[in-house]
Parts: sequence; structure tokens; C-alpha cells
Amino acid sequence: MSPTSLDPNRTAVLAMDCQAGIVSIYAKPAEEFVERAARVLDAARRAGMTIVHVQVGFRPGLPEVSSRNTLFAAIKGSAQHQKLFEGAAGAIHPALGPAASDIVVTKHRVSAFAGTDLEMILRAKEIATLVLFGIATSGVVLSTALEASDADYRLIVVSDCCADLDGDLHRILLERLFPSRGDVIAAAEFLETVGPLG
Repeated sequence: MSPTSLDPNRTAVLAMDCQAGIVSIYAKPAEEFVERAARVLDAARRAGMTIVHVQVGFRPGLPEVSSRNTLFAAIKGSAQHQKLFEGAAGAIHPALGPAASDIVVTKHRVSAFAGTDLEMILRAKEIATLVLFGIATSGVVLSTALEASDADYRLIVVSDCCADLDGDLHRILLERLFPSRGDVIAAAEFLETVGPLG
């Protein structure tokens, strides 16, 4: 990725499903994951990029969830799983935000686009490039990347700010699938691209 290739005014950073409970389960070690992600977000804010936190959330009783959706029906059927998206566990990790200028989008499916106003926000802000990271690599990152690619966004995936319980699938997606849709970079390379934080 060229150091001069990002236009901050037309770039959005999507931090996806980085909720406290999810981070504690998926990111190992969680402290290092959060530190890298926080540095990416801080640098992006300083550069004037749009920051969007995408989080999973449901109304009481989960009326958004269909019994035909295998993944989310399992959450609806488990009070224990639902706690992951409630209260402090369901909140965006406090080290990541949201800052006052950040945008928060709540979703009820895997993709950040499905049933949300994300596309409207990106269009209104004339965003052309999406910098993606989050949990899980094989969940929200994969689904959102594929949909964004089909919508002609330029994609950048921050590899070491993604996490998944399936290490092999995580690696294959980062090494083989995502590069066919955009750039895959480490957090350090993103920081070099947007410039020093000072």
C-alpha cells in the first residue's frame, strides 16, 4: 500500500464487533489485541478519517432473530449467549471508544451492512475506502469485506487487529481470500501510512 494512497476525507475505519465480552473470548492475548486496535483508531482519528464502531445488539426478546437463521437462533435460545451482548460485556471495549466523533452502528446479523444504515452513512460522507478489522475474521470481517467488495469500495484489512477461534481459517482468509479483494496489512503498516501520532 502506498503511503500517499489514503485520502482521509474519503476513508472510514470500521472496528467491528470489538465488544468487551467478544474480545475477552476471541482475542489472545486480549491486551495486545486491544492495544493494537486502539493505536489504529487513534491514528485514524488524528488523520481525520471517519471511525465507525459496528456492534451486535438486540431488543429484549430478540425479535430481530428468525428461527431459520441457525447462528442467531442459537443465541436466541441461550440466555447465557445473550449476556454476551448486554451491559458491560456487550459494550464496545472501553479502550477503543467510542470517542465523541465516532459513529456507532448496531447490527443484528453477521455483516455490518445487513439491515443497518451503514451504507447510507458511507454514501453521505462520500467514503471510497474502508479499513476493516474485528472479530471474528470468519464472521463479520469476511461477510462485510465480501459485501463491500461487491459495492466497489477499496478494501484494507488490518490483519493483526482481526481474531478468530479457528486459527487455520483465520490464516487462510488473511493470506488467500482477502488479498483477492483488497490490501491486507499489519497495524504497524497502517500507522506508518497515516503518519506519526504526535
